[in-house]
Amino acid sequence: MKKALIPLGIFVVLVVFLAIGLTRDPHEIPSPLIGKAAPLFSAPILQTPGQAFNSKDMLGKVWLLNTWASWCVACRQEHPILVEFAKTKSLPVIGLDYKDKDAEGLKWLDHLGNPYDLSVADRDGRIGIDFGVYGVPESFLIDKAGVIRYKQIGPITEEALRDKILPLVRELQL
Repeated sequence: MKKALIPLGIFVVLVVFLAIGLTRDPHEIPSPLIGKAAPLFSAPILQTPGQAFNSKDMLGKVWLLNTWASWCVACRQEHPILVEFAKTKSLPVIGLDYKDKDAEGLKWLDHLGNPYDLSVADRDGRIGIDFGVYGVPESFLIDKAGVIRYKQIGPITEEALRDKILPLVRELQL
């Protein structure tokens, strides 16, 4: 009789885990980097070949790192929101052109507008890997000490900007 209850017990446990999983937002994947120092990197600036951007230069500033690519369909969804947000000059926005061809990235920015203070080329995706990028677009809010405070998986929406990112920016800029 006790052996017959084992499969039932396993079934109940699986149902509980499934029920908990179905109540979670799939865009809210926790990042192990939240609260930890952002990976340091140096990369060529997309718009000015021969020059490099070093993330150490951002120490003392709150900034947003936004991964994007010209081949990314979801990036087109968030791009107009970033273009409008950039006009506010609320914080520096650095683009990370992920696994893209420089010419294609530049063409994309020329055609759709450039919301970035600058974009760096991550041609082989190593910087993205260091940040734990699952896929583009993803964005990271980094504080003055170089610590990742927030990760947006998927396109930045007006709601995410208004309800999550901007309140945190105001708090971090104090």
